Amino acid sequence: MKIIPLHQEETKIIKLAVENNRQAQQQIYGKYSSKMLSVCRQYIKDIQLAEDVMITAFMKVFTNLKNFEHKGSFEGWIRRIMVNECISYLRVQKKVKFAEDEFFVEESFNEIDSHFTVEQIQYLIDALPDGYKMVFNLYAIEGYKHNEIAKMLGINEGTSKSQLSHARKMLQTQITILKKQDNGTE
Repeated sequence: MKIIPLHQEETKIIKLAVENNRQAQQQIYGKYSSKMLSVCRQYIKDIQLAEDVMITAFMKVFTNLKNFEHKGSFEGWIRRIMVNECISYLRVQKKVKFAEDEFFVEESFNEIDSHFTVEQIQYLIDALPDGYKMVFNLYAIEGYKHNEIAKMLGINEGTSKSQLSHARKMLQTQITILKKQDNGTE
């Protein structure tokens, strides 16, 4: 029965934050900043740049808090702002290029062996070209569909599918190399 009081508490904090109550804003920032830094870090390799983007996105969160309709998850709403801010940052930096490649192969992606650390997996994702990485993150981590990704990034749906296919192929190759190194066969 704690669900209702917790939800009411969050609603109260959001209402106070809308009224520019600094303590309420600090509570929201304190509760979500580490998760949101992790989200930004998925898109932006450099931790300091990822933190800068996160802070900019939190400014947008507080500016637009009055528009939050209390439908769905508050954390999900913040996360969407973070992802959009990362995409905007990368666009401005002109770090993302998408090859208009309509060819893609729908293939299954084997689960990554559990003996890889989070750091190793993040390293592999960071090594992807920015376009592949962005589509991979939006699809595999954020759960967007290709038509949504295409709209967000201003690309064709086929290009989104192709970028994902190429990203998966690169990751699979790198995982195979890591496995061989771990086994001492390379």
